[in-house]
Amino acid sequence: MATYFLEPQADTLHGCFSHDLPPALVIDPGDTVRCRTLDADWILEPPDDLSKSLGWTDWKNLRRFEPRTKERDDGHALIGPIHIRGAQPGMMLAVYINRLVSGTWGWALPWFGASNERKDDISYMLWTLDAAKMIGRSNQGHTVTLRPFMGVMGNALDEPGYLSTTPPRAVGGNLDCKELVAGSTVYLPIAVAGGLFSFGDGHAAQGDGESSGTAIECPMQRVDLTFELIENPPIPTIHANTPAGWLTFGFHEDLNIAADSALAAMLDLLSARYGVSRMEALTLAGVAIDLRITQIVNQVKGVHAVLPHGAIR
Repeated sequence: MATYFLEPQADTLHGCFSHDLPPALVIDPGDTVRCRTLDADWILEPPDDLSKSLGWTDWKNLRRFEPRTKERDDGHALIGPIHIRGAQPGMMLAVYINRLVSGTWGWALPWFGASNERKDDISYMLWTLDAAKMIGRSNQGHTVTLRPFMGVMGNALDEPGYLSTTPPRAVGGNLDCKELVAGSTVYLPIAVAGGLFSFGDGHAAQGDGESSGTAIECPMQRVDLTFELIENPPIPTIHANTPAGWLTFGFHEDLNIAADSALAAMLDLLSARYGVSRMEALTLAGVAIDLRITQIVNQVKGVHAVLPHGAIR
């Protein structure tokens, strides 16, 4: 099995999902991709002084990756697309998250509910990140434990045009699930030949819900991913095996419907793993399954159902 290296540059970066984008890399199942990523906002270098607050105008003037193409590069700074040989619609792409190392700095702000007219009033909270000690310190003196993950991981849809990176979709995308840390495997439905997988939007730490609209948004010093193809997945929707347990997902504008979708997928997973009927699975869910709000800020809301390891024996 081979290991490939990607750098964030013109032929590997984009800010959309599209099956029309040429692959940045073509690999075989079992291969590993190792890379660095930019932060979601395409920033090339942090502010000179991370101890000071930055307003909106100062933030707009930071140096960002160029050139960028309107529509094609409007969203999160993503690496890819990666074409996996043999990937076909109906299969599932297994993405093994081997290692994640945050950059040395990050940012956060109270974006949720803030209108365009109020942006001049926003101050960015800047963070110094210590990936060795797994500690982040803000310019206002707060300290948090780091738990890095990629906010965006997804395949291309079989739809024309440049699709926004903001909402999560049936093939993945802006999941913003804090449980997808190193040691996790996420399973994503494949809609087009090759899968055309893209990823980005490094987060150093985030709470369930991403309630302010941002996590600690950061570049990543290192991301190691290994890819496999699953021809007969236990369930047809996005799911993951994480250190916290097995996860299934639901997305919808209505949080209740998102929760119903996540739970329905978990019932399918329980039935497949334990050989129980759907009604038995529902009863077990009431005993052992946690429903958590993934995020509430990406146009559609997300819920993930969690089956903790060892909860059912």
